[in-house]
Formats: sequence, structure tokens, C-alpha cells
Amino acid sequence: MNIDTRVKAFVELGLFLKQFEKEGVKASENKLNALFYDDFQLLIQSVKIYNPWFTEDNVRNAIAALSSALNEEQLLNWLSLYVHQFKNDVSPKSVAVVMAGNVPLVGFNDFLCVLVSGNKFIGKLSSDDKLLLPFVAKVLIKIEPEFKSYIEFTEGQLKSMDAVIATGSNNTARYFEYYFGKYPHIIRKNRNSIAVLSGNESTDELKELGKDVFTYFGLGCRNVSKLFVPKNYIFDIFYESIFEFQNVVNNNKYANNYEYNRTVYLMKSDPSLLDNNFLLLKQDASYSSPIGVLFYETYENVSDLNKRLEEENDQIQCIVSNITEIKNAVSFGQAQCPTLMDYADGIDTMKFLISLT
Repeated sequence: MNIDTRVKAFVELGLFLKQFEKEGVKASENKLNALFYDDFQLLIQSVKIYNPWFTEDNVRNAIAALSSALNEEQLLNWLSLYVHQFKNDVSPKSVAVVMAGNVPLVGFNDFLCVLVSGNKFIGKLSSDDKLLLPFVAKVLIKIEPEFKSYIEFTEGQLKSMDAVIATGSNNTARYFEYYFGKYPHIIRKNRNSIAVLSGNESTDELKELGKDVFTYFGLGCRNVSKLFVPKNYIFDIFYESIFEFQNVVNNNKYANNYEYNRTVYLMKSDPSLLDNNFLLLKQDASYSSPIGVLFYETYENVSDLNKRLEEENDQIQCIVSNITEIKNAVSFGQAQCPTLMDYADGIDTMKFLISLT
């Protein structure tokens, strides 16, 4: 397959996936529907049986993010950065990808990069997300049958690979380094996203911030897990603005985490603790907050905060803010809308993969 054939296949896959952004949107002219539409619809609705975090809304949200990226213009703009690096008539390398399972289809970007770069994909799925990507791969193979020899999923020990991409916690990263250190590799660790508030945000902006906090129940590395606020910031307007997300506590797993953390903090009589019955706010210097909890910290001036964030950049995935002085910030509500060029941990996956050949 040449690069044009690979891109065309993913564009067609994007058109198929676009039908599942919302329930009941079916394109009658899509030829793939006869084989896959009903089964994929059922999988989206039932996958929560295997992982209660993967609600139908969250799965559809993940699919919407993928389908919006898989259009011809975005794919070609992305690949234009690498057009002079692609080589013809090279042997594909086998790339083992160890995937996380915190968010539906979280490993899709690696799947896309490996295949578009002309390499072979060997996927080791998380037990928390082992159904969605294999189904999507089956659709892709139907679109372009040559992909069949380029895609493999394995539950056993990884072997016969030329390179590795592995995503996990800081603890598992040490094991990845030990086992995969002899191969060319990308090994990703824990990262969290933050929001920097000025105190002048509108209600609408704070509602959008609610999406950055609560989408996927806060389980993603692009979910805001900590706020930086000015000294003497009053949280009333923040709590009022995010009230529409109160139904998050109706999910049993979220509710159990929220109740457990509230009990722990109340037992410690933490004076900084704030509560609105579905989200705890706690003053803490850490970036990684538990489910149902949002850490916060105060700052005095933006310049000093910028310096700190630069120094601690290896812990931060995404910054959300409307303060122009905050470097590399995205707008409220956009944390979960990365482009194809927003690589996890800031490591250019495509550049790494092209270098293998």
C-alpha cells in the first residue's frame, strides 16, 4: 500500500464512525453499514457491561473525536509535516503497542500512526478496553483488505517486534524500561491536565471547563485534575456553573470513589475541603487528584506561575486557560479535543515511527 491508499482507507473509516457520534444517525449510502452498523451500535450500548466507566455517552464522545480527525483535510495537513521523510520501497517494521484502558479507544492515535507510517501494528490491549479497537480494525480491514497482514492483537507475551510504544503509570513505566529498553521505544508515564483561572471567567466559560473536568469521569490524562486560582478566589460561581454535571454521581463507580474520598478527607478535618455533593475541591500541591476530587492551588502572579509550569512540564499534559500570558493554553472545553499533532507526552509519535524505516 502507498500512503495515498492508507489515508483513503482511514478517511472512509472516519465516515463510518461519524454515524455513531449520536444515536440514530445512519447514512443509508454507506456500504459498510450492512455488515457493521447494527453490531457496532450494540457494542457501543453494551460495552459498559465489561467496563462500567465506558458509558454510552463517553464511548460516543470518543468516537466523535476520532471521526472529526479522520477527514481528508486534517489527515493531509497532519501528514504534510512528514511528507519529505517518507521513504519508498522500505520493509515495514513490527511495532508493539501496549495500550492504556482509561478512556474508550485511547490507543487509536498510536494505531493510526503505526499503520499510516507503513509499519505493522501489534496491539496488546488493556483488559479495560479490549473490544472497541478490534472492531474498528475489522472495519478498516474490510475497507482495505491489505491491512489484514499489518494488524495483529495479542493477549500473550509480546515478541518478534522491532519497536515498542507503551503507555502506563509511573510504576509500570519502570517495568517497560526494563523489558523493552533494548528496542527503539516510546514509554509514556502519568501526566495530568490543569486549568489556570483569572477570576474573571464567565459562567459559560466555566461550564465549558466542566467538560474538561468531567468527560470520561476525569479518567483521562487530558482531563483537568487541578485548578490554579488567584488568592482569595471564591468558588461559588465555579460550583454554580458546573451544576449541570451533577448527574455524574449517578454512576456507581464514580459515586463510590467520591464517597470514599469525602470520608477520608472529612476524617482528616481538612479545612481547605469544599463540597457540592458531587465534586470535592481540596487544596493540594499535587497534580493528580483522585476520582471525584479536584485539587486547587493559589498563585500571586502569572509570570511566576508560568515559570513553575515550565519547570514541571513533564507532569502536565494540557493547560486550559483564557489568560493570554499562559503559554500553550487551550480554550475552555477543548482539553478533550486534541488534534492529530497533539501527541501524548509531547513526543512526536509519527517522527519516531518514520525513523524506524
